[in-house]
Amino acid sequence: MNSKHSSCYPISSYVQIKSPAWSKDATIYQVNTRQFSPSGDFGGVTKDLARIKAIGSDIIWLMPVHEIGEKNRKGSLGSPYAVKDYYSVNPEFGSADDLKSLIKHAHSLGLKVILDWVPNHTAWDNPLVESHPHWYARDYKGDFRPSPWWDWDDIIELDYSQSELRAYMIDALCYWVKEFDLDGFRCDVAGYVPNDFWHQARQALSQIKDVFMLAEWEDRDMHAQGFDMTYAWSWNEVMFGIAQGELELDKLRKYYSWNERAWPREAYRMTFVSNHDENAWEGTPVEKFGDMLCAAIVLSVLGEGMPLIHNGQEAGESKRLAFFERDPINWQDHFMHDFYKMLLALRKQHTALHNGEHGARMHQVPNSNMQQIFSFVREDEYSKWFCVLNFSRHSVKTQFKEHYYADTYDGYLSSSKHQYISEDHSFSNSAVLELEAYGYRVFVKHK
Repeated sequence: MNSKHSSCYPISSYVQIKSPAWSKDATIYQVNTRQFSPSGDFGGVTKDLARIKAIGSDIIWLMPVHEIGEKNRKGSLGSPYAVKDYYSVNPEFGSADDLKSLIKHAHSLGLKVILDWVPNHTAWDNPLVESHPHWYARDYKGDFRPSPWWDWDDIIELDYSQSELRAYMIDALCYWVKEFDLDGFRCDVAGYVPNDFWHQARQALSQIKDVFMLAEWEDRDMHAQGFDMTYAWSWNEVMFGIAQGELELDKLRKYYSWNERAWPREAYRMTFVSNHDENAWEGTPVEKFGDMLCAAIVLSVLGEGMPLIHNGQEAGESKRLAFFERDPINWQDHFMHDFYKMLLALRKQHTALHNGEHGARMHQVPNSNMQQIFSFVREDEYSKWFCVLNFSRHSVKTQFKEHYYADTYDGYLSSSKHQYISEDHSFSNSAVLELEAYGYRVFVKHK
């Protein structure tokens, strides 16, 4: 090496934030307080936290808890994303003390709680409209405007070129961490707010607590100085396209190529088959993924990314929840509860399956049926995982073209039983594996 040039361009870390240590093996659970329980309040959530913990979730994401605007309200109860007052608690859900009790109980169980924050826009009757009208964006006529090109006519947009607005919003974020002991925020349409604001907000919040930040956005730059996790929207869209027969399996490989080469290792990507938007406007998991659902969930949990459970998924998520009215979840015993519990337990127990830089990379194992079969290995010094998923509606016999997979494994998961089976299984270099339609096999070797 020419020492004359060896230090001309020093390399610094692209990611300037450090995720909380507790997030390295965490999974996330979304709560819609309005629909979660028959009572539709904080108390109904608090009573069920132990069950959520027992499934294997670590982070509770509460949808917005603020008072909802009345002007131009949608439906009888309105959207929780039309915030009337950033310092308020929606009386529909209970009092501030009820929310504090929820968070305190969650912490006693070892759960973390993040709050849905809506920074891009407010309700039409938010007091800021009268006190600080210059903080709002305007349309070509000079009027307040909803977000352009969307049907969000129950809200109006803020203008982050206003430094005083930034200071107000950061103060409000800090208030909730100080007063309620929150562990972070899920930030709605985070990409509609300038990225440098999130750097400012993260710096201020970090002076109070080691927070966790989730952006409803898909952009690697948001990880540099603001967010621990972003949405893997592309993963969800590709999986849905495959399930509907509209996309080739190679699109999924391109997603993982993009994930590996274009995103920093520290970045957590949230993988999901459902959330409040998907459920309300696109369909339930069964509507969207059909017979491919279990295989999609296996990949969301055991592949790279942090899996999300939308409340009700573990009960079969039998309906689209109304967004602007009361429509409680139909809780019922369902195999999906134990399925998620089993998968999340495996994920937490094995470091190879952890989040971001704490977990192992996925390495593709080429096979003889690349249009139907998705196969890969995740391996670290403690365990090795060989995952084979059939994303087609036909049974397939396949062989593997590299020897990385060949090994003797201690146990496996099978789509025929949706269970972990502790039983030895050996693969030779010429192994043939048959998978039923939308079937999967996952083999694990403990070291």
